[in-house]
Amino acid sequence: MPVVPPTPEELAELAARHGFRLGEADRKSFAGLVEANLAAHEAVERLYTRSAPSAPHRDYEWPEDNPLGAWYVRTRIPPTGDGPLSGREVVIKDNIAVAGVPMMNGSRAVEGFVPRRDATVVSRVLAAGGTIVGKAVCEDLCYSGSSFTSASGPVRNPWDPTRHAGGSSSGNAALLAAGEADFAIGGDQGGSVRMPAAFCGVVGHKPTHGLVPYTGAFPIETTIDHLGPMTRTVRDAALLLSVLAGDDGFDPRQFRTPEPPDYLAAVEQDIRGVRVGVLTEGFGLPMSEPGVDDAVRAAADRLAAAGAVVSEVSVPWHRDGLDVWTVIGTDGTARQMIDGNGYGMNVPGRYDPELMVHFAQGRRVHADDMSDTLKTMILTGAYAAERYDMRHYAMARELAWELRAGYDAALTEVDVLVLPTVPYVAKPLPGPDATREERMVNALGMVGNTAPFDASGHPAISVPAAPVDGLPTGLMIAGRRFDDAMCLRVAAAYEREVGGFPVAAR
Repeated sequence: MPVVPPTPEELAELAARHGFRLGEADRKSFAGLVEANLAAHEAVERLYTRSAPSAPHRDYEWPEDNPLGAWYVRTRIPPTGDGPLSGREVVIKDNIAVAGVPMMNGSRAVEGFVPRRDATVVSRVLAAGGTIVGKAVCEDLCYSGSSFTSASGPVRNPWDPTRHAGGSSSGNAALLAAGEADFAIGGDQGGSVRMPAAFCGVVGHKPTHGLVPYTGAFPIETTIDHLGPMTRTVRDAALLLSVLAGDDGFDPRQFRTPEPPDYLAAVEQDIRGVRVGVLTEGFGLPMSEPGVDDAVRAAADRLAAAGAVVSEVSVPWHRDGLDVWTVIGTDGTARQMIDGNGYGMNVPGRYDPELMVHFAQGRRVHADDMSDTLKTMILTGAYAAERYDMRHYAMARELAWELRAGYDAALTEVDVLVLPTVPYVAKPLPGPDATREERMVNALGMVGNTAPFDASGHPAISVPAAPVDGLPTGLMIAGRRFDDAMCLRVAAAYEREVGGFPVAAR
């Protein structure tokens, strides 16, 4: 479409917004200069239209049998090659592009969008022999740790359908726990792979930041965006990570990413002599349930029985990490995901112009339909960024280096850190009479242990610890950056020690 130059009124408003005092002659002069520059924008649009791909035709259907509310759309995309995922069915979180298949990202603002390109992780799954069987519901723009904010409705926990499934990869966890898929790929910015894994009793691994390319997934904030595997066993998580990991040449998050090791070999190793640090600050949080803390300490004892050397370790920065992450997750997210229409600017990665425009227009039309978590984030982040000139975001990103250094120092003394993934078991889904404040606590009250590792970039995996009151809990194992293999190794040893993980009744 043609690029329309600004009207005199629009130019005057822009000038005033930026503090320019322009007389009539100045405005006329700048109007001509701006219009001349906009000719390049029109040329870029013509060039892009000439080279942009078209979405392939892929069959899909809206799910009729969906008791957990976990399926967004069903499909069956055959593999493009043979490999380690041959014969396995994979579900994709609905913030990840599958070309030719509708994408909603849990939001009315994205509803109706159909991607033209597969995300890198989707292409890698298909090339490795996997069959993609559908998109799983996720929370509204992935901004919730519970499972009631999606515009398509709540996702229910297979262990107790009156309770939430965790978020934001809510549909993934519910489908895995219900046995409706072999593997899933989720996203994690504040715990969104690990928290639903803990609440639903499955395995969820947040890789080191940058290990798995984020290309083709809807961004929240580049410095905390992660994609990772969700499975029912640790070996399957290692298998899927081995397919997903590695530089794709398009993702700016992948900075000095090393060649991935053999994750499958790692999970076969025992843990005799491996040093396990029980992270003091991960227990006894204000919202912690004693039964969950006890289950995770008992899990540490099982690691000791398997040969690990277990000790208590303190990282005071862990308790401060939530504040660091919160500023990044409000100010940074408001600027990138909201003001920047998902992608923002100034990074040399792949963009999706069609998605950016669709979201920008949808966001304006459906602003009132956004969840309370999103509205609170936008109001907080926009105010802080504008009132304080983004200095708190810059401070938080600087403090993230100190947070990382705090974990790094502890990880010179031990090989992994263990702590509860979430401080309590899944809570009931909020009822229609719940207050906004109650919904906010239900949506974000569980991120204290997971979110700091998104800000620091360390890998962390959640595996099921012993159930509490008949509901799953999560043991989180965090390791050195790019030593995802050690996290998987310890997790697999624990799985063997307890004789496998329980499954939800079907």
